[in-house]
Amino acid sequence: MPEVEPLFPIPQRIERDGAAAPVRGFAPEGDVSVSREVERLARELSGLGLLARGRGRPVRMILESGLRRQGFRLRISPDLVVLAGGALPGLRYGALALVDLLRHTSRDGEGTPLLPSLLIEDWPDFPVRGVMLDISRDRVPRMETLFDLIDTLAGWRYNQIQLYMEHTFAYRGHEVVWRDASPMRPDEIRILDAFCRERHMELVANQNSLGHFHRWLIHSRYRELAECPEGYESIFTPNGEPYSLCAVDPRALGLLEDLYDQLLPHFTSPLVNVGLDETFDLGLRRSAAACRERGTEEVYLEFVNQVHRLLAHRERRMLFWGDIILKRPELIRSLPQGAIALEWGYEADHPFAEDAAHFRAAGLDFYVCPGTSSWNSIAGRTDNALRNLAAAARHGAEAGAAGYLVTDWGDHGHWQPHPANALGLLAGAALSWNSGSAARLVQSRDPQEEDPTRASQSSEEREIWIGLLSSRAFADPSGTLGTVAYDLGNAYRVTGATNRNGSALFRAFHYAGRPFPHPEIEGLTRAGLERSDEWINAARRRIGQSRSSRLDAAWLQEEWEFAADLQLLGSRILQERIGAGQHGSVEGSRLSDLPRETRLDLIDGLEQMGERHSALWSRRSRPGGLRESRGRFGAIADLLRD
Repeated sequence: MPEVEPLFPIPQRIERDGAAAPVRGFAPEGDVSVSREVERLARELSGLGLLARGRGRPVRMILESGLRRQGFRLRISPDLVVLAGGALPGLRYGALALVDLLRHTSRDGEGTPLLPSLLIEDWPDFPVRGVMLDISRDRVPRMETLFDLIDTLAGWRYNQIQLYMEHTFAYRGHEVVWRDASPMRPDEIRILDAFCRERHMELVANQNSLGHFHRWLIHSRYRELAECPEGYESIFTPNGEPYSLCAVDPRALGLLEDLYDQLLPHFTSPLVNVGLDETFDLGLRRSAAACRERGTEEVYLEFVNQVHRLLAHRERRMLFWGDIILKRPELIRSLPQGAIALEWGYEADHPFAEDAAHFRAAGLDFYVCPGTSSWNSIAGRTDNALRNLAAAARHGAEAGAAGYLVTDWGDHGHWQPHPANALGLLAGAALSWNSGSAARLVQSRDPQEEDPTRASQSSEEREIWIGLLSSRAFADPSGTLGTVAYDLGNAYRVTGATNRNGSALFRAFHYAGRPFPHPEIEGLTRAGLERSDEWINAARRRIGQSRSSRLDAAWLQEEWEFAADLQLLGSRILQERIGAGQHGSVEGSRLSDLPRETRLDLIDGLEQMGERHSALWSRRSRPGGLRESRGRFGAIADLLRD
């Protein structure tokens, strides 16, 4: 296994001033103001077999007003450990650093940790370090899954989590919207909120409130509130369903008032993410006259201000996605100053610096929001994720962003298995804490200019992340699962196709009903797909070598096998469609043009993958959404039967 970073995230400042010495045990101590953190550290040391109350090396835990609220100073000497925090969160982060060091430091011949004398002074570059998890397209996690995720994120020093909602909260009187979605219920939100607070995390309410409202507007009761009641075709509504609320209909605001009044009391955080992104149909029908008269962005701005007033009356602070207002940067100054803009972008070359400068110039608080690159990909997009996350950290810190929010979406069925976001979440934790570590953790090279089959096999970056993933995410001393995650996540590059916001191996399914070749998978060749098959199979053969100690280790292996096999099936579909061009023009060809035996074989593969998808889904996610997600396999099979 590659050498593991001894401390995660990398500290802002560290001084080593003595040789390492064996550690037999620790005795945490502190006054009543820090008693909870003392007991928590004691439990963790006990789990490591290093708790020795009264006779071990003392760990003196104190609060110190001169330190940043989330900062800490950890001084380790042969006879004493002094851990000072600016406040309880900082003290907690210092305790996590000590435990992390003990888990990953070198050991003597008897297996005893060898702890060096050192001084660590550390603090986060971003006050808010969050994760937004999509629970609306189509996967709603079980409570046990959420508890495990929150524990993991808190251990990586994240301090905020959002659950992206369109229709997955059990609103009274709106049962028709969420009946089949296995939604979050009020008591579950309250339980999660308390669970987060115990871990110095903030659970932030999230309800998209303009675009992405199609889950509501498809029902006759709400359709008349739509901008386009007759429907609108978008990437999220390919069947022409109504998509956005009408921004000039007062009844839309009345509905939002009802939703906010039901949702917000269950959250202790004053923050609310109301979305307001991707309003593709704004001005196309019911608001057309207003947009012609005042301007589309002005109509949008008026709606934003109305939503802000609704929340201000409820003593809440609004977060909203910044993509629409950036079309007219001069209007940013007209936004309510209490709002927080979310500057999002998910590609390696996203202009975080340019966009952040607009919000900063207007004096508006903002977060930078990169992504895990897991969606539309099956196994992630490793190189893109790391460069997107690093760019957000670097430019966000330079521009003075108030927060760093890692998004993890579930577009088009949430087919990616549970661990596909691990690299993105882990990298986001490291880079949002210490943006300066990006230069060490993420190489500055442009991956599109290199052959991934050569560069990724031996790069220092690859070795670092395999070690971090294996130790921090998968508890796998063999390094196997880290290797699998990193390499399967780069299969998208080996195909040779150039895609954004997804991989060609996923597009094989998503664009199955469209003419081939699709422009979003430009550059795809049979030779590239054959190389990617070899690449995927090499990673898949490793999976059984894992020695993960996680309780869900067997599930992780099956999930990565599923990701590999689904990518291979996508490659097979693409190769067959390319091959069909040998008997005529490939331009505009359909799946039904393939030979009958090939189609039957692909149908069988789709049915098997659908069954496996359902089995894996049921372990970590609620049943709501599964029928729709699995139905996408059946829809492709129907195209093959046509």
